[in-house]
Amino acid sequence: MPTTNRRTFLQGSVLTGLGAMAMPARAASAADKVTVGLIGCGGRGTYLSGLFANEKNVEVTYLCDVDQDRLARGGREISGKTPQAVNDMRRVLDDKAVDAVIVATPDHWHAPAAILACEAGKHVYVEKPCSHNIREGRLLVDAARRNKRIVQHGTQVRSTDMMIEAVQKLREGIIGDVLVVKAWNIQKRKSIGHGKPSEAPDGLDYDNWVGPAAMVPYQENRVHDGWHWWYDFGTGDMGNDGVHDIDYARWGLGVTTHPSKVTAVGGKYFFDDDQQFPDTQQVTFEYPGDGKPGNRRMFIYEQRLWSTNYPHNVDSGAEFYGTDGQLFLSRRGKIQVLGERNRRTEVAVMPEPQNAEKHVANFLDSVRNERRPNGDIQHGHLSSSLCHLGNIATRLGRSLEFDPEQETFINDDEANALVSRSYRDHWGAPAGA
Repeated sequence: MPTTNRRTFLQGSVLTGLGAMAMPARAASAADKVTVGLIGCGGRGTYLSGLFANEKNVEVTYLCDVDQDRLARGGREISGKTPQAVNDMRRVLDDKAVDAVIVATPDHWHAPAAILACEAGKHVYVEKPCSHNIREGRLLVDAARRNKRIVQHGTQVRSTDMMIEAVQKLREGIIGDVLVVKAWNIQKRKSIGHGKPSEAPDGLDYDNWVGPAAMVPYQENRVHDGWHWWYDFGTGDMGNDGVHDIDYARWGLGVTTHPSKVTAVGGKYFFDDDQQFPDTQQVTFEYPGDGKPGNRRMFIYEQRLWSTNYPHNVDSGAEFYGTDGQLFLSRRGKIQVLGERNRRTEVAVMPEPQNAEKHVANFLDSVRNERRPNGDIQHGHLSSSLCHLGNIATRLGRSLEFDPEQETFINDDEANALVSRSYRDHWGAPAGA
């Protein structure tokens, strides 16, 4: 696999300031209290901390953010108690009383923070996508397995009954053999405008916000909600919102490896602003199987961020094409099955929007009972990697051959340079490194 030209964050960040940590005792039953620390107090993080606190025998004991304003807003009472507020995640990870952490940071911190947590003996609920690049995702899977930690990926469709039942119907052959799936993410986003570098505001530890990424000057539309659209910090809307639909589309297609070929076109067709990721994408992935008819699979992803006209009157969805029919599914709580010649087929699946409460409950149950969660990090890595592969192919503007086992592109140095990244030793290098 490709190596970075500086120390990886496993050498530079994980070992720095953390030392050798004894793993805390794993909660053994539903009656045992699970203590949780929140890393990232934006809207998603505070929402998730509330869901955790609403579960029985769960206490949120830490809130962590490098922005003092966000930390103060998140520092409200949770279930009658005020968690300890800190601005350095190492304070949370050093506390052996913390059983699990929620990682709800910008994307470029997802895998580094989750790996640090696994090495510190914590279970992890990590927001989607689980990584900023393909290599990080593999390192996170390895860290979870090596430390025997439960890591739940924040694609809550995995714990939504409608999705579970619909995928089971596909497995049972309700539309025959599923050979192709098409997923879409179509919505009207806002421009992030054109910004200029300036001084970071008081109360924001910008150095730690940038963290392991390359240092760039502070710019207002690069932080908080704006970070999604910058190569250094985000993964575009394919990784931000499209990953949900990509996850259940891949699940229903029944593929359990990376694809071998990715083809993409797209770019900025609409927005004249600073964002670097495309507002328009068409990406196709091919899974060859053994190459024989009946064993090949195709995955199509469509994205338009400037439109309110979408199939089935829903902004996010997927159509599964089988040899005997078609199944439409949306995380917005919609399902439709068509047989041959578009004959409407009734299906005993209750419509239900994606359910974060059930996903949190599944994570806690998995921690207490030592079993893999619904959104296990291996699923998260495969689905997040599709976002990275699609973005790389769109960025380079050509078809790419990918080795699913080695997780590298075949004979393409330019593409392989985007499989990983260089990491800044912002916490300093460990002694002897």
